[in-house]
Amino acid sequence: MNQPAALRAANEDGARSLLYTEVEEELRAAVRALLADRCPPAAVLRRAESAQVHDLELWKTLAREIGVAGLLVPEEYGGAGASAREAAVVLEELGRGVAPVPFFTSSVLATKALLDLGERDLIRQLAAGEKTAALAVPFAATPYHVAGAPLEIGDGTVTGTVTGVAGADVADVLLVPSADGTVFAVEARHAAVTTLPSLDLTRPIATVVLDAAPARNLGVCDLGAVLRFGAGLLASEQLGVAEWCLDTTLSYVRERHQFARPIGSFQALKHRLADLWLDVVRARAAARNACAGDALAVAVAQAWNAGVAVHVAEEALQLHGGIGMTWEHPLHLYLKRAKATEIALGTPGDHRAALASLADLPG
Repeated sequence: MNQPAALRAANEDGARSLLYTEVEEELRAAVRALLADRCPPAAVLRRAESAQVHDLELWKTLAREIGVAGLLVPEEYGGAGASAREAAVVLEELGRGVAPVPFFTSSVLATKALLDLGERDLIRQLAAGEKTAALAVPFAATPYHVAGAPLEIGDGTVTGTVTGVAGADVADVLLVPSADGTVFAVEARHAAVTTLPSLDLTRPIATVVLDAAPARNLGVCDLGAVLRFGAGLLASEQLGVAEWCLDTTLSYVRERHQFARPIGSFQALKHRLADLWLDVVRARAAARNACAGDALAVAVAQAWNAGVAVHVAEEALQLHGGIGMTWEHPLHLYLKRAKATEIALGTPGDHRAALASLADLPG
């Protein structure tokens, strides 16, 4: 997407509204069309059962042709100069498709850390889609009590182990924070990356082992701020998961007949679906508000959206009846993505506790 001036104007207008701008809708349409063509649910399920979960060819198209890899990167570094709002729209669509691409891990978390560190060369490579990176922290780390890995730091080398890292299996560069917040860049070829079984079949996690791995000191980073930024945008991915589950369920209950009438015409199901729709509408508002990165808005969004994604996916599974319980139906991919992101970057309980503190509520 090469419209920096349009993006700047859209950002200025959008900052005052939770509505989507015309530019954001154009970006959404481009991403959705590509995913519909290259990443339908059946293809995602086949890939989840294969040795290579991530679709790197799809990622190249998204990163280089649509330009999503450089959305958060300023123009002077080769990016689009967009805001978190545009990145959130991409995450909504990737959530709707449970797309197995490293956008969140590389173009959000790792890119945010590099921007805060002022690391220009690597940022340019990520923005161009030439490389991917992963922030080597557990995906379940909370922004509120974050600590880097206990590394042994030598003369230009680091030694240590980090578990539960998302995106490490396809990263070219690992950004490894130490206990004092210093971040080291390690080429992935110098690390032992072991993929582990994960509930989310579309986003593998891995253990990263560094044994005197050559490393470059990038400086000190506020890791909590990076994870809080990521948590705010993760709410948009959770929104996308919930939207797909609701839309798919609405289509199903219109077509499935029982007692010679669509099951969606039964009042009990209408009430359940209306409640789900209201939950998703609230989740959309929370996700849009969290794009600004305000700590209070992020805590609200994660405290609400994580649970909504799980609830809507569970209801979708129930309302699909027997076919929802089958491996061949993609619903289980969405439920697993929702359950995995519920504990990613802080649980709803972590965010509620933070929200109470930020709002100065009595404990």
